[in-house]
Amino acid sequence: MKNILILADGNIAKHFMEWIGRKRVAENRYDVVYYQEESIPENIASNLSLIKADPTSYAKLKHIMHDVTYAHVFIIMHSMEDALYALKNVRLIEKRVRVVLVNEWDNASIAEDEENVTILHVDELISAHLYDQLPNVPLVAQNVGLGKGDIMEVHVPFGSTYAFRHVGSILQRKWRISAIYRDEKQILPTNATMIRPNDRLLIVGKPMVLEGVYKRINRRIGLFPEPFGKSLYLILDFRFDQASAKRYVEESLFLLQRLEDKQLFIRILYPNDFALIQTLKSYESDRVFVSISYTEESLISLIEYDIQEYDIGLVLSSMDTFKEVEIQERLYALKKLVYLFGDQSLYSIQHAVILMTQEEKMESISSTALDISESLGVDLMLCDFDPEGEFASRKRIVEHYETLSHIFNMQVEVIEKVANPIRALHSMENILQIAPFEGELQRSFFVRFFSTDPKDFLLSATYAPKLLVPYALD
Repeated sequence: MKNILILADGNIAKHFMEWIGRKRVAENRYDVVYYQEESIPENIASNLSLIKADPTSYAKLKHIMHDVTYAHVFIIMHSMEDALYALKNVRLIEKRVRVVLVNEWDNASIAEDEENVTILHVDELISAHLYDQLPNVPLVAQNVGLGKGDIMEVHVPFGSTYAFRHVGSILQRKWRISAIYRDEKQILPTNATMIRPNDRLLIVGKPMVLEGVYKRINRRIGLFPEPFGKSLYLILDFRFDQASAKRYVEESLFLLQRLEDKQLFIRILYPNDFALIQTLKSYESDRVFVSISYTEESLISLIEYDIQEYDIGLVLSSMDTFKEVEIQERLYALKKLVYLFGDQSLYSIQHAVILMTQEEKMESISSTALDISESLGVDLMLCDFDPEGEFASRKRIVEHYETLSHIFNMQVEVIEKVANPIRALHSMENILQIAPFEGELQRSFFVRFFSTDPKDFLLSATYAPKLLVPYALD
C-alpha cells in the first residue's frame, strides 16, 4: 500500500478528493492536510484521512511526515505563496519524495528548477481539452485507442524489477513497449534498449494485461516471493517424504523467519503415520497452518485451489514429489516459484549460484535471485562455465547483474571458467542453485548422457537445493 499526502486548499483540491472517493484505488492511502473547511467535500472516502493543520508551517508538516513514508505529495493550493512555502517545507523534510504541484496561476516559471517535481498547469490542461474538441485535430494520447486503458504510460521507479533490463529480455505477450521517454526525449526501443529508472514507458495492449504489467513494473526488490504471490506452501507427500518430513518443515520455517509478513501453509498428502502428523501439527502458529488430505481424489485440483486461495508465491517440495508429472505441469502453468529440497540443507547454504543461459531468462530471473540471496544473507554467484570458453556472447548478462549489484549494494561474484558446467557445479558445496523454471525438465538418461545443458540435469542432481523461477511472466 502506498501513502499519499495531499496539501489541500481550494475548489480543485475539493474536486480531487471527490474524484478519489469515486475512483477508489485499494492500494493507496491518503492523508489530507487542510486549514479551510470549504476545501473538504461532504462525503469523505474511507481511505482518506483528514489532518487540520497549516501546511505552510514547517514544524507541523515535519511532524506529519515524520511518522509516515509518503510515495507522493500533492500540493493543490489556491494561494501561490502558500503553495511555494509548502513545497519548500516538503523539500526541507524529504528531498527525494515525488511532488505533484498544481499551478493555478499565470506564472509558467513556478518551481521549474525543482527536481522530481511534476507541475500541472491548469490553464494549459483546460486549453488542451478544448483543442481536442476542434474538428480535424488529431487526438492526444489520452483519447487514442479504445479509451478503456489499452494505452498506458508507466513510470519506472528506482528499484523496479524492470530497471536495467533490456527490452528484448521481457516477454511481451498481448502487450508491447511502444516508446520510452527519457530526459524529455522519445526513444523507439529495440531489443537492445536498456530500461532505466525514471523512464516513462508507453505500453499498449489488453487493459487487463496492462494492469498486471503496471504492478510488475512497480514491484521493487525486497519483497520475496512477490510478485508470484505472498505466502509459502509446503507439499508433503508421505509416499516419498515421510522420512524427511520433519526436516522439510524445519527448513521451511527457517526460510519463513527470514521473510517479513509471510505465512506458511503445509499440505499433507497420503497420510499414513498419525504420530508424525501430530508432530507436524505441533508447529502450527499464527503464521503456520497444517492441512491434511485424507482422500486421493482430485489432489492436483486441491493443490491448485490452495495456491489460489492463500495467494501462494513459493511452493516447497521434495524432488520426488515434484517429479510427479501432473504437479510439475500445474505449477509451471500457474507460474509459481518452486523450491526443491536437496541433500544439503537450507541452513548450510553459503552461496546462491546461477549457471548462465539465454539472456532473456537471465535478466528475467535476476530480481528474484537478488531477493532470495538477500533474504538468506548469502552472496550471489553468476557462473559462466563454458567448455569452449566463449564468454564474450554473455557480456550483456554480466553487465545487467553487475549494475544491479552496485545499485542495491549486494555482492554478485562473476565466475568465468572453461569447464563442463555440470561437473563444475557438482564440485561446489553449500550452494543453492537458481534456475529458470521451464516446461520440460525431466530428461531421459540417453539425452543427459550427451548433454551439457544444466536444464537437463536439474531433476537428476539432488545434492544441492534448487529454486526454479518462472521467466515468462508477461
